[in-house]
Amino acid sequence: MSTQPIRVVRHPDGVVELLLDDPGRGNALDLPTAEALRDTVAEVTADPGRAVLLRATGANFCVGGDLRAFAGRGADTASYVHAVASAAHEAVRALHELPVPVVSAVRGAAAGGGIGLALAGDIVVAARSARFRLAYTAIGLTPDCGASWVLQRLLGPRRAADLILTNRVLTGEDAERWGLVSRLVDEDELDDSAYRTAADLAAGSGTALRAAKELLRAAAEAPLERQLAEEARSITALAGGAEAQAAMESFLAARSRVRAPSAPPAPESRQSVS
Repeated sequence: MSTQPIRVVRHPDGVVELLLDDPGRGNALDLPTAEALRDTVAEVTADPGRAVLLRATGANFCVGGDLRAFAGRGADTASYVHAVASAAHEAVRALHELPVPVVSAVRGAAAGGGIGLALAGDIVVAARSARFRLAYTAIGLTPDCGASWVLQRLLGPRRAADLILTNRVLTGEDAERWGLVSRLVDEDELDDSAYRTAADLAAGSGTALRAAKELLRAAAEAPLERQLAEEARSITALAGGAEAQAAMESFLAARSRVRAPSAPPAPESRQSVS
């Protein structure tokens, strides 16, 4: 059995799986785990395949920082927490910057830094058991792992403030309704559903998916006029390529087959109606 808290599993279909694998600790982030996360994400960044699947073993996705590792350090607590946050932040930034699609699969608790990590996915698939809670101010701390940045962009300032300041718990159903996750599935379907999503993306047009991610990132800050110009540039660059040409021809051929009228049955095979 692996003793590594973070592992990479590479699949033949182009899916690269980034696995949080310390279920006995709820995949909590102490310094060794945060550094392992940073280093493993760097490994994935060097060769991300065609899609990345971020998931965890055990009942919980990630319970956030390991308070047992934080507590009792006295004057050294601040430097220890800074080291944990810095390593985790490198991983979160690298995940956000991956050029290929990232799918997150969340079950059980996603708390504290675990929320920022989960929301690094372009698509977040959650089980009905998922529970999201920031919990920082309840222990005298403030958000990290990009939570204050991503929550405002996903939910708007009011809901982001609600989650961060009150530490309310969002169930999986709440998270889907609020738009925090992309889709909600039954517990026993989570792993298969998330993997199928990643595999479908890996089987798609890699060039188009990478370009679409670039547009989405730019759109967050760009004015409409600039974004329209960038969309025109991007679609024009792709349209003449062999990949897009083949995909369009395949799409049109499939539609033609669907629309083609079927031959009527032979007279002797028709049933009479009395």
